[in-house]
Amino acid sequence: MPDVTKALASDIFSGRYPAGSSLPTENDLGVEYGVSRTVIREALKVLAAKGLVLSRPRIGTVVCDQDNWNIIDPQVLAWHAPHALDDKLFDAILETRRAIEPLVAELAATRATLQEIADLEMAWQGMAGAGEDLTQFSRSDIAFHQIVYGASHNPIFRQIGKLIDTALLFSLEATATISPVRRMEAAVAHGEVVEALRMRDAVAARNAANKILDLAARDLTSAKKLKNN
Repeated sequence: MPDVTKALASDIFSGRYPAGSSLPTENDLGVEYGVSRTVIREALKVLAAKGLVLSRPRIGTVVCDQDNWNIIDPQVLAWHAPHALDDKLFDAILETRRAIEPLVAELAATRATLQEIADLEMAWQGMAGAGEDLTQFSRSDIAFHQIVYGASHNPIFRQIGKLIDTALLFSLEATATISPVRRMEAAVAHGEVVEALRMRDAVAARNAANKILDLAARDLTSAKKLKNN
């Protein structure tokens, strides 16, 4: 069923089934994907729970407007191909991070445990030592932000951090091909967060987080230009 659900979601994202349109019947979808009506029905339930479709009596299953999609749901993001994500979504992710991460870093500077600081340094070292390994760089970067959100010891921020993990991963993948020099600049800025937490300097932590976000904005702008050329 996960493959069928993903395939249906991809057809919605691609515009094959635009907002307001009706999906084929369960029988027709079953024939197309080679599965039973039961599998199709369960896949549609998953899509409905994520705001992509709505079942209407005597009409069938209708594709919802994009405003109703749960776009920060990890599965919804994962069903997109990174290159297919709208630029506006990347902008929205960055705006959300700008609103939250400086405060999260500031709180972490005063609340992080010694173990969390050690874990953060390990994640930073993974970034700094990644070289040309984009997978290691991205994985370490994701881990870094997870640790910072957790180190805020604010349960709401912890949950928000989990929600944006996948969104952040897609943002990183979109900008990962930016030059190694820029990745090293990002690693240096992340190192400043580590040092701020070690020194329990909340102001320095906020400033370092803002620096990371400024670099992310620059790289996102460059990635958009490459995409549109």
